[in-house]
Amino acid sequence: MKNIFLICCMWITFSGFSQTQLIHRKASIAQMIDEISAENLEKYVRDLSDFRTRHSLSKGTINKEGIDASQAYVLELFRSFEAQAGGRLSATIDYFTVASDGRRIPQDVQMGNVMATLKGTDPTDDRIFMVTAHIDSRATDVMNATIDAPGANDDGSGVAAVIELCRIMSKREFPATIVFVALTGEEQGLKGANHLAERAKNENWNLVALLNNDMLGNSNSSQTNINDNTRVRIFSEGIPAAETERMAAIRRYTSSENDGKARQLARYMKELGERYVDQLEVKLIYRNDRFLRGGDHTPFVQQGFTAIRVTEMNENYYRQHEDVRVENGIQYGDLPEFVDFEYMRKNTGLNLASLASLASAPSEPQNVGVDVRRLTNTTTLRWEAPAIGKAKGYYVLMRETDQSMWQKKFYTEDLTLTIPYSKDNYFFAVQSVGQDGDESLAVFPQPITR
Repeated sequence: MKNIFLICCMWITFSGFSQTQLIHRKASIAQMIDEISAENLEKYVRDLSDFRTRHSLSKGTINKEGIDASQAYVLELFRSFEAQAGGRLSATIDYFTVASDGRRIPQDVQMGNVMATLKGTDPTDDRIFMVTAHIDSRATDVMNATIDAPGANDDGSGVAAVIELCRIMSKREFPATIVFVALTGEEQGLKGANHLAERAKNENWNLVALLNNDMLGNSNSSQTNINDNTRVRIFSEGIPAAETERMAAIRRYTSSENDGKARQLARYMKELGERYVDQLEVKLIYRNDRFLRGGDHTPFVQQGFTAIRVTEMNENYYRQHEDVRVENGIQYGDLPEFVDFEYMRKNTGLNLASLASLASAPSEPQNVGVDVRRLTNTTTLRWEAPAIGKAKGYYVLMRETDQSMWQKKFYTEDLTLTIPYSKDNYFFAVQSVGQDGDESLAVFPQPITR
C-alpha cells in the first residue's frame, strides 16, 4: 500500500496579505518520529553513565566499568533489535589497533567501533547512509583513564540517539543501507572515526552521507545562562577539504562556496527536521566545527565523503571535560541529571526524518548542468535520471545568492526545465523525487558551455 501524506497548514503573512503554505508529512516517517521515546533515551544515557568511565584507555576494569563493558552494552542492545528486522540487521564490534602516538595514545591499544548494519531491501542499491556518535568519555585530564567520567551528554546523548534510531528504523524497510555506529577514541584524537573513514575509502563504500551526533542534550548554557531546547546546530564544511584543482576552478567560476555536498546535506536536514519535528529550529552553522574542538565527521570529510555534525545550540562548559566536583557552589561534571531528554527526543527526530527520507529516495540526478552558452534573462537546467532508484519527477530549487535556504521549488517530470529567472541573480540545484515523494540530496549544476 502506498504511503499516505499528512498535510498541515501554516499561515504566513506577507505585507498585509496571507497565503497558505502546505507542509507535507509522509505518514510513515511521522509515525517513526512519534515512536521516539524520551524515556528510552533517558534510560540509555543513565545506563551509559553508570559505567563510571568510558575512557578509551580504561582497559581491564572490573565490576562492569570501563569502555569494554559499555561497548558490550551497546552491542547487546543492537543485537536485541535483530529479530524485528527479519534478518536485515547485523551487529558487531569492528576492532582495530591504534599505535602509540606519544601524545594521547601512550602505547599500542586495541579499540573498537560498535556497528549495526540495516541492509537495504534493493539488491541493486549499494548506497550507505551512516549515523554516528562517540561512546568514549573523559574528565579534565584527557589521559586519566580511571577517574569518574560519566559522559552523560558528551557523548552519551549521541549514542543514546543512535540506539533509539536503530530500535525504531530496524523495524522498517529501506531500499538503501543504514549503518548505526558508536565510535570510540574520539577524545584521544578521533581514532575510531579515522579508522572507519579510511576503511570506507579503501573498501570503496558508496557512503552518500554521514550524520555525526555529538552532544544533543544540553539546553542550558554556562556563563550566559540561556535555557533553550528549541534550536539545534548543524556544522558543515564550505570549501571541501578534499577539493581538486578542477573542483576549485568550477567553484570560483560559479561562486558556489556555500553549495558543496556538506552544505546541501545540512540544508536538507534543516528542511526535513523542521518539517517533521515540532518546536525545533535547525540552525546552519557555516563552519566545519567549533573553535578548539573537533568531531568525528572531520575524518570523513577529509576522505572526500559528505559529512556534518549535529550538536546542541548552547554548550555548558561546567559539564564538558570536567572532573565531577562541587566548586564555589557550582556542580561540575557531565552528569545525567543535567540532560534535557525532551530536547534529545527532538534532536533524534531530526536525524530520523533525514535518514528515512534519504534512504527511501532515489539517488541524486546525474550530470546536472546550467546552460550558460547565451546571454538570457531565463535559466535552463538539464540533467539525467538517477543511477539508483526510479524518479517520479524532479524539483528545481532556487534561492537568491545571499540566502542560505532554497526559496522556491519547481516540479517537473522532464529532464530539463527553463524558468523565467536569471541565472546571474540566483543559485539553482536539482533533486530527484521518488514514487512516494521522498527527495534526494540536491545537486548544484555545472556550467554547460558547449
